Amino acid sequence: EVKVEESAGGSVRPGESLRLSCTASGRAFGGYDMAWFRQVPGKEREWLSCISSYLLTYYNASVEGRFTISRDNTRNTVYLQMENLKTEDTAVYYCARGSGTEHSCRNTEYIDWGQGTQVTVSS
Repeated sequence: EVKVEESAGGSVRPGESLRLSCTASGRAFGGYDMAWFRQVPGKEREWLSCISSYLLTYYNASVEGRFTISRDNTRNTVYLQMENLKTEDTAVYYCARGSGTEHSCRNTEYIDWGQGTQVTVSS
């Protein structure tokens, strides 16, 4: 069984930064696409970004230019660096591991999920 676990989120003020990390157990971490999502109560889950096994990255327009996804396969870890946070970034953030790797990780089916971590941006 794969275990996906996000780091603790936090509370920050608008304009500040925060980095989330996520580890996934199991072998061959580097062979799987990884992604970040977020969800606000009462709204659908929103895809934010993904990074493929080939290190190709994609971003939702809502976060492009402010968020950066990266991975360290030696640590089985994927990161989400969030800059210039806005109040509308407040949500529960989820990390997910794909079923494998695709030409574009935007098309990957994400099947293993973390429990989520709260990020609150408020003045």
